[in-house]
Amino acid sequence: MKGIALFPGTFDPISVGHLLLVERGLKQFAQIKIGIGENQGKTTLYSLAERIQMLKQAIAHLDRVEIISYTGLTAVYCRNEGIDWILRGLRSAQDFEYERNIAQMNLELYGVDTLFLASDPKTNHISSTLIRDIIRHGGDATTLLPEGLRLPTR
Repeated sequence: MKGIALFPGTFDPISVGHLLLVERGLKQFAQIKIGIGENQGKTTLYSLAERIQMLKQAIAHLDRVEIISYTGLTAVYCRNEGIDWILRGLRSAQDFEYERNIAQMNLELYGVDTLFLASDPKTNHISSTLIRDIIRHGGDATTLLPEGLRLPTR
């Protein structure tokens, strides 16, 4: 596969599972844009600037990866920017059911296709939601984060 894929998410914070998906996605695409969707309906632990900084740390060793932020529908952003693919990770059958409907709608309405990658079994249990809960309660989430990632202090 060639071309550009958008890997969208909130990345609050980026997990080791996210990073593994980007690394695997680079085997399929010439470039991956990590897109931080600005969703007014979500309350984040880290600011947009902090999340961008964490992503920069996490992908410093990777070529062909760019970090962007956007508002609005992901597929509309892709169509406007000439991005033909969305990269999504799946941890469970529930993820698939949810993501499949979005992928079909994105393809039908905007001509943007989706590539699903199953998560690595070693990271299947990791989610940013759980990481945030651990951090909020003073726990150590180091093993769930990309190696060497420095979280902003709270």
